[in-house]
Amino acid sequence: MKTPIKNVVLVHGAFADGSGYEALFHVLTDKGYKVLVVQNPLSSLEEDVKQTNIVLDRIGGPAVLVGHSWGGAVITEAGNHPNAAALVYVAALQPDNGQSALDCIMSLPPSEESAILPPDDNGIVYNAEEKFHGGFCADIDERKAAFMSASQGSFYASAFSTPITNAAWRNKPCWGCVATEDKTINPDIQRNMYSRSNTKVREIKGSHVIFMSQPEQVAEVIIEAAESALN
Repeated sequence: MKTPIKNVVLVHGAFADGSGYEALFHVLTDKGYKVLVVQNPLSSLEEDVKQTNIVLDRIGGPAVLVGHSWGGAVITEAGNHPNAAALVYVAALQPDNGQSALDCIMSLPPSEESAILPPDDNGIVYNAEEKFHGGFCADIDERKAAFMSASQGSFYASAFSTPITNAAWRNKPCWGCVATEDKTINPDIQRNMYSRSNTKVREIKGSHVIFMSQPEQVAEVIIEAAESALN
């Protein structure tokens, strides 16, 4: 008899690291799920996929693989791992074969509130400090946003322009959360990507970091994926 999946792997994006998943982690573990959080090096798509595969190996069985923002591109490649039973995109990029995350995010004009800066002299992309709260995470505490801005990782722009070679969403069941107030990835970009891939979608009112501001609602989508993609 097949049973629901009880493992979840969470993959963060470019401007909020794995610690941002703390609230979602507790919601899921309180409901009996085993949850592991990937810490992406952010140096390249290949290295982030490698780290995600290491965590998928570690979890030791079928898992729901969840990606936020840039993490959506990562799970699109890493989702080919045999332990990735279902994919959940949380305000996430979902490129197709031959397409990069940058191609997706540039498919519609950016919001005026977007805080994403051009690459610096080291080829690293950051979110602007003065626009971080409003453009990235407007529905969380201002002090928390200030800390997130100060502690954002070094995301290499070359990763953003690396095309996908084998889009796992073509072969794995997918769910998606559209962040309706997102100023980082236009919600219509999210809708367009998820429509193309036949992703099961829930719209959640919130900023780009709905996994932080609306963890219960995001958890419901992950649980739906876990209960649908049986062992």
